[in-house]
Amino acid sequence: MTRHTASSRRATFGLVLPAALLAGCVNLAPQYTQPAAPVPAAWTSAAGADTAAPAARDIGWRDFFVDARLRGVVELALANNRDARVAALNIDRALAQYGISRAAAFPALGLGAGGNRTRTPGGVSASGVSRTATQYNVNLGLTAYELDLFGRVRNLNEAALESYFGTEDARRGTQISLVAEVATAWLVLATDQQRLQLARDTLASRQKSFDLIKRSYELGAQSGLALAQAQTTVDTARADAAAFDSQVEQSRNALTLLVGTAVPPALLPPPITEIAQAPAAQLLPPPAELPSSVLQQRPDVLAAEHALRASNANIGAARAAFYPRITLTGSAGTASSSLSGLFKDGSAAWSFAPSINLPIFDAGLNRANLGVAQAQQQIQLATYEKTLQVAFREVADALAARRTLGERLAAQQSLVAATTRAFELSDALFKSGGAAYLDVLDAQRSLYTVQQSLISLQLIEQANRLTLYKVLGGGWRETTEQAAGNAAPVPTGG
Repeated sequence: MTRHTASSRRATFGLVLPAALLAGCVNLAPQYTQPAAPVPAAWTSAAGADTAAPAARDIGWRDFFVDARLRGVVELALANNRDARVAALNIDRALAQYGISRAAAFPALGLGAGGNRTRTPGGVSASGVSRTATQYNVNLGLTAYELDLFGRVRNLNEAALESYFGTEDARRGTQISLVAEVATAWLVLATDQQRLQLARDTLASRQKSFDLIKRSYELGAQSGLALAQAQTTVDTARADAAAFDSQVEQSRNALTLLVGTAVPPALLPPPITEIAQAPAAQLLPPPAELPSSVLQQRPDVLAAEHALRASNANIGAARAAFYPRITLTGSAGTASSSLSGLFKDGSAAWSFAPSINLPIFDAGLNRANLGVAQAQQQIQLATYEKTLQVAFREVADALAARRTLGERLAAQQSLVAATTRAFELSDALFKSGGAAYLDVLDAQRSLYTVQQSLISLQLIEQANRLTLYKVLGGGWRETTEQAAGNAAPVPTGG
């Protein structure tokens, strides 16, 4: 090792060592503590749920949806939905922004080389003789590196990191919402197909009744009133069938929009040949005995807390602006009048130019910036608390609806059975001459109405399970194994 090389390395260490020893001595950010949740400790309506079911946040969406067609549609949506793509790109942007902020915590070294050749005419030189000078140099430079004595750079880096985590949670929130919306759209399409099939079956039944009454009317066994009443039932059923046919097409279009691409026919709900007494998709039952602490796993609650942490760090950065800022600028290298002499003994050159900036008068700028940071921290605190309150209310509403859904379904199924029996009896009496056709018409209309209501109630029950799954913070992992505690990775790199 030459004396020149050793001298250059000592000079380089002299530039970097002060930064390593002095940076990050004080942190002026307030110490963060998680705020108390402004919600009750548990939900009073949770007792009616299934006690054997795991928490929604512990169930992957592939395990939550039992129907293979529905799982396929969800998978297709996660790959093609444009909102999901934007959310993923937002993570890439937040990660890049964190990288920019993190880079400020390290010295930026640059290697430069240059040459300079000048001619001084004799008329302006001290000796009266023209002179030509040549200089070459190679330098390793450090430019305006801030010694983070009061944590300004570190707090800005912490705020960027929390922003990245918040963006990751926002993506999870987008994904769970997409999963729930796609599943709901799929179930709505299945329900509309059931309604359409019911309308077509009803139309066929009423058309047969009309044909029988028409023949009886032609034979003089029925009045014109009965014929006209039968005609109204046929026309009503035909109008309903046409309306539901249009509704099925609209529901299919809505599902296609959510998925982001055409849904293969094999993944659509199967055709319904009769009224389905079972749900269109068998979903896992909701959890029971829920403490409100499960809300801390919801993506929107986590994102709100990360925003609160970031605002806390920004206060530290604003406070650091009241204190001196020390920056280091320097270089170490070689200089020579010839290229061959650049690395010879005695060509070492260096410069060191530290600077300090102490704010004395800024017309209240720093104080105003600190006030903005403190106000923003209080805004984020209120936002975090409101997010928890909204989350608690959403779960409470879903549980309240869930508590009576079983009883409502049982009552509606019993009503359908009783109304079916009433229609059959009234039809038999009419055919035997023991009742007017108006009684048959009323029973027929009642049966059609309660059948439609049963289909709607079955959709409500399934949608309630989806809602519980969403509001309890589950669904962004594919499988239950992946849902067991996988957190967002901490970005690394220099």
